[in-house]
Amino acid sequence: MMSFVFVVVAIYIGSSVFLYLFQRSLMYHPSSAHLDPAAFGVAEMEIVKVETADGLSLTAWYRAPQNDDAPTLLYLHGNAGHIGYRAGKVRPYLEAGYGVLLLSYRGYGTNHGYPTEQNLYKDGQAALAFLADKQIPIFKTIIYGESLGAGVAVEIAQNKAIFGLVLEAPFSSMVDAASHHFKFFPAALIVRDKYDSLSKISNIKAPVLILHGLKDRTVPAHLGRKLYDAAPSPKEFYEFPEAGHNNLYEYGAPERVIAFLEVNS
Repeated sequence: MMSFVFVVVAIYIGSSVFLYLFQRSLMYHPSSAHLDPAAFGVAEMEIVKVETADGLSLTAWYRAPQNDDAPTLLYLHGNAGHIGYRAGKVRPYLEAGYGVLLLSYRGYGTNHGYPTEQNLYKDGQAALAFLADKQIPIFKTIIYGESLGAGVAVEIAQNKAIFGLVLEAPFSSMVDAASHHFKFFPAALIVRDKYDSLSKISNIKAPVLILHGLKDRTVPAHLGRKLYDAAPSPKEFYEFPEAGHNNLYEYGAPERVIAFLEVNS
């Protein structure tokens, strides 16, 4: 009996150590590819370089707003793939005349470097600096975060008078998300990249829209609702009863985003 208990404890400890050491390979799933906007159906966007404070040059796609009144949307993608997979998602905003900056993080696409929480924050701040250099005022900037990108979006949106903050399938914190998937492990002790949006959301000084699919098995909707409950007003939580984690745009997400931004403009 004691040997059995020893084996169980050893397996548990070993699994905990494995999760701690290799969690970033579980968290980040970048795809490497040369990214051409035309190949992904957004030929009107140009390839630009976003320079980070720590010396990296990140690939991004950009199109300026089509008139002086139109805002610009900074799109921060999720943990997997590359920006080419998000081309169809920014298409509605391009067609609405918005400016769009689709940022590729370090380690994604052809970018050098390694994704971590602090590194992705640097990338997001660099994207804001890029827009400032393009004479896009902060009050005309929409910060849009998809899944993991929502954690980056909340971080860089704090205490800024932006046009709006849009969060697609966000989590309250990575600790909460990990606790949901790994119920028997001490997530608070193991998780290194915490993306603690819950502790930051009260610092948002702009309208907030949260979009979440009720069939989301990656980031359950109650974590998005938890973040929403802590957010200051004005805010809106829109549920998609039939949507999961990656298919909100099949259920009218861009129309909800544009309507929200128009109401709060």
